[in-house]
Amino acid sequence: MNLVNSLAVVIGIMGGIATWVAQSTTGTLNLQIWAIFIAWACFYHCGGGMDGLKTGLAGNIWGLIMAMVALTVAGTGVGAMVGVPVVVGVTVLILILGANIGMLSSIPAGVYGYAAGAAFGLMTQADPAVFTLTGNGLLLPMVLSMVVGAVLGLISEKVAGSLTS
Repeated sequence: MNLVNSLAVVIGIMGGIATWVAQSTTGTLNLQIWAIFIAWACFYHCGGGMDGLKTGLAGNIWGLIMAMVALTVAGTGVGAMVGVPVVVGVTVLILILGANIGMLSSIPAGVYGYAAGAAFGLMTQADPAVFTLTGNGLLLPMVLSMVVGAVLGLISEKVAGSLTS
């Protein structure tokens, strides 16, 4: 079987299982299937292998942290004073400057994390200052979801590779 067909079968099966697991964790681990798939794709975007895992995940988490900062500041008097667009602009500027650090060199990985963190926070009204998996926490469920996605990327790469040889 060629690599694309192998990846289609493996990711299709694993994606279905991941979706079932994410649905089963609502209220406990609070895994978000869309964030899992973002990190999974980011693994491949960053070249796969251990380097893709490390670079993609570091960028995703950096982006999540910057989104958490943006949501926190936007909800304060500072956010009201300077405006949400300025808060977003400054945090994105810092996000991109992070690419000067080796592990954060994948700008798209950081942007994917930022977008995922902002989306989760805005969709759920999650409190970026709450560090819980359940309830209204933002960072931990998203980090856990993205770690799961990156690891699934590595596993899918290995399994699909074994089917092609």
